[in-house]
Amino acid sequence: MRRRRIYFATVATIAALIGIGAWAVGLLGGLESDSVDQRFTIRGEVSPDSEPGLALVLVDDNTFSNLGEQWPFPRSLHATVINRLKSAGAKVIAYDVQFTEQTERREDNALIVAVMRAGNVVLSTTEVDEHGRGNVFGGDDVVRQLGASVGNTVVGTEDDGVIRKFSDQVQGMTSFPVEAAKRAGTRVDGNDFQSGQAWIDFAGPAGTIPAVSFSRVVRGNFDPGLFRDKVVVVGPSAPTLQDVHATAAGGGLMPGPEVMANAISTILEGFPLKSAPGWLELALIVLMAAVTPLVGYRFKPLLTGLVAAGAAGLFLVLAQVAFNGGWIVPVVYPLLALFVGIVGTLGLHYLLEDMERQRIRYTFSRFVPENVVDQILADGEEELKLGGARVQATMLFSDIRGFTTYSETRPPDEVVEVLNRYLGAMTDSIMDHGGTLVSYMGDGIMAVFGAPIDQEDHADRAIASSREMLEVKLPAFCEWMREAGYGDGFKIGIGLNTGEVMSGQVGSERRMEYTTIGDTTNTAARLEGMTKGSGYSLFLSESTRAACVGPLPDLDEVGEMEVRGRDEPIQVWGLKVSA
Repeated sequence: MRRRRIYFATVATIAALIGIGAWAVGLLGGLESDSVDQRFTIRGEVSPDSEPGLALVLVDDNTFSNLGEQWPFPRSLHATVINRLKSAGAKVIAYDVQFTEQTERREDNALIVAVMRAGNVVLSTTEVDEHGRGNVFGGDDVVRQLGASVGNTVVGTEDDGVIRKFSDQVQGMTSFPVEAAKRAGTRVDGNDFQSGQAWIDFAGPAGTIPAVSFSRVVRGNFDPGLFRDKVVVVGPSAPTLQDVHATAAGGGLMPGPEVMANAISTILEGFPLKSAPGWLELALIVLMAAVTPLVGYRFKPLLTGLVAAGAAGLFLVLAQVAFNGGWIVPVVYPLLALFVGIVGTLGLHYLLEDMERQRIRYTFSRFVPENVVDQILADGEEELKLGGARVQATMLFSDIRGFTTYSETRPPDEVVEVLNRYLGAMTDSIMDHGGTLVSYMGDGIMAVFGAPIDQEDHADRAIASSREMLEVKLPAFCEWMREAGYGDGFKIGIGLNTGEVMSGQVGSERRMEYTTIGDTTNTAARLEGMTKGSGYSLFLSESTRAACVGPLPDLDEVGEMEVRGRDEPIQVWGLKVSA
């Protein structure tokens, strides 16, 4: 039992180490990221809080058809949009269009004036020098004089090209979402960014955040209340402008301004989506690694597999619940540990079962024929008749007459050779008839027919084996002794009795033996002893004769005889054989 515990504990340890090792090096980072995307899909749309709220103004396909302009638009159009948004009460105007190059003076001045009058504009750039400074309107000093600020709109994608996180700084410049949130009055702490990045808590797929076409704002064709006290992100969404991206929210490509809006919303809402702490991630991996081995230690493979499948399903449900509550726990690495635990546990079950089968084969091959061992293994545990099973069987006891006197007058090596030759011949007869050798008792033999597996004709087998022992094996053995100069041979006595016996293994964990006990066994031994001086080589009880299913051999009815240890006499039958 202790060794079994060690085996299953080893499986759990290996599963945990594999899961932790893969987690530590990010071996399955792509799959883990995909699992986060799936959790966004399952969660569905979650509208941002209404205070301060967000809205979008998008340069979409309708904008080009309605305005009839080519990109880049005249900056006076952008000035018009800024003026209208300011008039509509926008709290912050986050302008996701880069103005780093000069155009016509009149157009540039119109935009600069609009930005200065608004006083709440965050401008964007992707061009940053080595000191973290931009070149919007000619430089950061000019932007500050206008009462505006600049943020870097570069958002890194992961290896699979999907946007899932944003940074507090990019190339030494405050990121566009962080700058917009600060202008909205939100205090942003760098500690909110784990390793410089934070998860974007997407409100939903593309199109979730309310949006108005750029052309409608230019013409004043919109509800001013849509933008009042909100952070309004302005930028392109038309696919031809190539500012669309794959995101964790799924549902197709999302325009860059909406990605920015989701990042801003994440900050305004207090970074509601966070990765679980490292210690919890490790604990989950260890826990999932241990589930299957713990169950497998107590239960069979089928139930173990069902529990493991249930544990995987429950874990996925709880991971989604945690995600909906704002925590991202690893899914792939704990499931990897669980999978390794399943494979290891089921493999260990197979190995232990194979070891048990080999142990059974080793144990019973000393007592029963090979085909009986195969039958035991094929029938399985329920048919093993171990641990004290009650069965109907026929017991056989045999003994050599005068062997003790013979052994005292012969060299030890000769005695051993003679005894081994005799026991080998008689054992072959017993096992060839399907009997089970229980034990050797010096020159005596104890065997059973009908255990450890049932035999309907166990009595017939016992009688047939006894006759072969007396009529074939013993004469051949005696002839060998005479030819070898070891003596004239021996006579033997056999007792057979049929009834209920207790069949099973007895002993300790260090040494066990198969045996049969009970009154039936004792009576068979007594019958063998009673053959001495009777003129019969074989005595069998009435219960053995009655249990035969085939034709009975020629037997003499000896009559009722008293048997030591029994209150009532038994009917005894005998067989005379010259040997």
